[in-house]
Amino acid sequence: MSALLVNYPSLCSSINFPSFYSSCSLNNKSSSLVVAVSSSVRCFSSLSPHPPLRYAILGAGFAGLSVAWHLLQTVSKDSHLCIDIYDEVGIGGGASGVAGGLLHPYSPKAKLLWKGAECWEECLKLLNIAEAAVASRKDFNHDGEEVIVWRRGILRPATTVKNVDILTENARDCLRSCKLESVDEDGAQNLVPNLCVPFNSAIYMPQAVNVHPQRYLQALFLACKNQVLDLAASGYEGKEIYLHKKSVNSLLELAGDYNAVIICLGANSDTLPELSGWLPLRTCRGVVAHLQLPNDVRDEYGAQSPSILSDAWIAAQGPRNLVIGSTWEWRSRNYSPKISAEEASLAFDELLLKASDVYPSIRKWDFTGARAGLRAMPPLTPFGSIPVLGCVDDAIIGNRRCKYWVFTGLGARGLLYHGWLGKLMAQAVHSGNEDVLPLESTSWRKIRQ
Repeated sequence: MSALLVNYPSLCSSINFPSFYSSCSLNNKSSSLVVAVSSSVRCFSSLSPHPPLRYAILGAGFAGLSVAWHLLQTVSKDSHLCIDIYDEVGIGGGASGVAGGLLHPYSPKAKLLWKGAECWEECLKLLNIAEAAVASRKDFNHDGEEVIVWRRGILRPATTVKNVDILTENARDCLRSCKLESVDEDGAQNLVPNLCVPFNSAIYMPQAVNVHPQRYLQALFLACKNQVLDLAASGYEGKEIYLHKKSVNSLLELAGDYNAVIICLGANSDTLPELSGWLPLRTCRGVVAHLQLPNDVRDEYGAQSPSILSDAWIAAQGPRNLVIGSTWEWRSRNYSPKISAEEASLAFDELLLKASDVYPSIRKWDFTGARAGLRAMPPLTPFGSIPVLGCVDDAIIGNRRCKYWVFTGLGARGLLYHGWLGKLMAQAVHSGNEDVLPLESTSWRKIRQ
């Protein structure tokens, strides 16, 4: 594995490359990617008229990397800015990296989610930015082995008679940028051969996408580093971004060192002593299973066939690779991504039973492994399950020289919400103004009280 090194000796007084690297390595034979980039980039100049800014981001998942990217866009180009990202398991090592990656702005009943239009638009922008960052690498493999986004839609068969009417009715009110189309059994089976459509009805989202979460997060971090170097190349030096593969056991460890600390730890937010029992989060452990078509079986998943949403979702990552998910173990306190053989077997049996109801051919596929993540589920509100955002200075005892913020509770929709809310969080942190955030995302304080 080699690191991506960029040298601008005439532009940067120093570019630091510590001995540790962030990387993503997948052993899937037909779908592998290795991205290795140095964990820090620094371009520094003493000419900036603005005081230096230092921000700490705890967590390198969807929330943390979105905030990092948007801070680079929000802070003035000629300001000194240092962003330290802390995550002991590295980029995408938590629940974000285990996500299914099926991206669309609708509920299971095909209703537009809270702020669905804004979130959908911002997420698509970040996906394009991530893809462009990977494509800019000199060692980029153009043969399709490093796909971050599969753009071939998502199909949702109706599974009950009641479901048929609800999906059909809601499909009439959809975004132009993510249309909903009602299709019958023949239409659905033309999209996914051998699909089971018990009630002769399905909803097709042709513009919905399937994202490889770990590849995407690695690419977004690479985009952040490229942004630092691009600004330096344009004469705007003084930007630094670092990934520290270490845990932060207490927020007071960082007090006085930063202008702000943004906590993007998901379910792990509750492990910080200052926030333990303070946030109204529910936990849910989810397991996903990876499947591969045996070499002697030719019944491949269609190259243009959409992924499937049902009681269990099926994410297509190539003609011979599928991911199915997810289980829901509520109130779990198991933070470990490691899975025992027993847990993996039980999860696979449960998911296979559900997935085969809509796609019977999946029983021909081999189980190759499972991954788990602990989701931070937000409280239920009249607007739905809204992520938890806001300033939490009143929860921190001790040094108040630094502002503390939280961005968590993304639940099962972190991929959809992270772009737009990460952008607003960066603006709120930089301005020190919580009013930038949607009222619905800060209403958790009333629920807590």
